[in-house]
Amino acid sequence: TVSGGECTQWPRFVTTLFALAKKAGLHTLLDTNGSYDLSADPSLLAVTDGFMLDVKAWDFTVHQTLCGAENDTVKRNLAFLAACGKLTELRTVVVPGVGDPEETVRQAATAAAGGDTRYKIIRYRPFGVREPYKTQIVPPTDAYLAELAELARSCGICDVVIT
Repeated sequence: TVSGGECTQWPRFVTTLFALAKKAGLHTLLDTNGSYDLSADPSLLAVTDGFMLDVKAWDFTVHQTLCGAENDTVKRNLAFLAACGKLTELRTVVVPGVGDPEETVRQAATAAAGGDTRYKIIRYRPFGVREPYKTQIVPPTDAYLAELAELARSCGICDVVIT
């Protein structure tokens, strides 16, 4: 698994590394925020067994505020990876009061439905977060995360994990 930062900033390196890994008989996974157009890089796709994709917010404006970038590419990657069977894991961090987690889970789960994708719904935790956000944002409740998990299941995702 290649992870940390955004590894698709170095697609040639990852492609070379994964080609060597495949030669050695290893399984390859790439962890990404989805900002790189994966459909335009068949050589990277050919050596990557699966992708773990973060969907931070479905709404364009919320995503722009959180990440400083558009999310059209993220949405296209979600649809593309789901269609070609390479979406191994979908992840959303739930931050109360930031965006619309229900809409994000509903749209992302619907886009990924029909395959073997695991949807990891991740509780916001204030570890390492600086003031004032550390005390202003309260982690979501177990009950709320369970509701989101059930929403994902109702949209066609069978494997939902709350962390």
